[in-house]
Amino acid sequence: MITNLPAPFAPLVSGGEGLDRYPTEPKALAARLAEVYGVPVDSVLPVRGLTHGLELVFRLAARDGLGVQAPNAEPYRSLDALYVRPDAQPGPVVVRALGSPEAVAEMAARLAPTLLVIDEGLAEFTDAPSAATLLSKHANLVVLRSLSLAYGLAGARVGAALAQPETLARLSAVLEPYALPEVSIRLALQALDPSRMMETRQRIGLVRSERERMTRALSRAMPVEPGFGPIVMTRPSDPQTIRNDLARFGVAADLSGDRLRLPVSDRPEINDRLLAALDLAPATRAHRTGQSIRDTKETRIVCAVDLDAASPISIQTGVGFFDHMLEQIAAHGGFSLRLSCDGDLHTDPHHTIEDSAIALGQALKQALGERRGIARYGFVLPMDEANASVSIDLSGRPFPVFDGEFSTPFIGDYRTDLTAHVFRSLAEHLGAAIHVSVTGDDDHHKTEAVYKAFGRALRQAIRIEGEAVPSTKGVL
Repeated sequence: MITNLPAPFAPLVSGGEGLDRYPTEPKALAARLAEVYGVPVDSVLPVRGLTHGLELVFRLAARDGLGVQAPNAEPYRSLDALYVRPDAQPGPVVVRALGSPEAVAEMAARLAPTLLVIDEGLAEFTDAPSAATLLSKHANLVVLRSLSLAYGLAGARVGAALAQPETLARLSAVLEPYALPEVSIRLALQALDPSRMMETRQRIGLVRSERERMTRALSRAMPVEPGFGPIVMTRPSDPQTIRNDLARFGVAADLSGDRLRLPVSDRPEINDRLLAALDLAPATRAHRTGQSIRDTKETRIVCAVDLDAASPISIQTGVGFFDHMLEQIAAHGGFSLRLSCDGDLHTDPHHTIEDSAIALGQALKQALGERRGIARYGFVLPMDEANASVSIDLSGRPFPVFDGEFSTPFIGDYRTDLTAHVFRSLAEHLGAAIHVSVTGDDDHHKTEAVYKAFGRALRQAIRIEGEAVPSTKGVL
């Protein structure tokens, strides 16, 4: 067991040895990681992913003349099945599995004061509670988390070691100066920004559901190991032949002994290509998807659309009526829309509304791609006494026309004078001629009619009618 522990350092985020080696940004990163993982900020040490966290454990053991144990257990087995050989050299124990909090607590208590290190690199892809909930009761517990797969930062290599401050001080003592590149810190802060979380949760949910679907299909052809995350481990009778079949469909798969690692995407059409390569599903047309990320000093926006799916629809701009209007566009347009905006509403809703329209236009433009096979044009909509006419030409050439006036300056926090501005931004960034005309007495009805009519017109225009580009020029 590790004995003769060094005197505790001051908390890492408030003037102690560890994070003060860095510039300001790692402290901001530690604070945001603490919010995401639900632990005190002085229980977070940012590291370069899981491997760096493990490296610190090895460095600590080497400094103290100890070894590191990894109990002989397959990933994803219950901690109840893990054991520590009584004849093994005392030192930190690394568990690359998730178990119940009760099992983790029992093992931490049994091993104390030996460090128990839990690898939770894929924790976001499971419903299992994190061992981080036990940190306050076990000074020898270290939980490693990663932003690589759940947050799309595999290239940046950012993660965290979670533990009590005194334990993190010991790890920090063997931490090299300026261990995290500044660019990685900034990328991590962007990925963890509240405006990104809705899309992150959606992506993780899609990976989980797609993994279940793929596991069911693959099980018909080969043994599939239990697990979670964006990888399926299989044991085909002829791994190399399967790998060659996948390569012909542009799908990469890695061999690990007699096992084959198959990737799971959050895009069903990509997974369908993998299954089609193995004759487990027919080849399907790829969904038309688009995403726009817009960061300014005034707004931070993530917008994602899927023109070939009717759901989910989730809008969070902080301007309630505008959220409702964007929902109308997606619902009547028949496509999935997810948009999250963190804007300077304390100043005015103008930037939030304008930039959200820009992001939506950009995402739609990306989703349409070459605009091959679309109907291209769309028309109309009455709502009570109001009548809105919207004509669209998805020509690639922006031209906005808005004919209508509003006497009510605000509907909730929504400025009615921005309605024309919204459709001008959409026309410019979608690349479309959008002509809007609205009449009526009730400004609420008139505004809602315009947004609904735009959704209906867009629904007609994006409809697939064939394979050709709808232009005598051959390009839009």
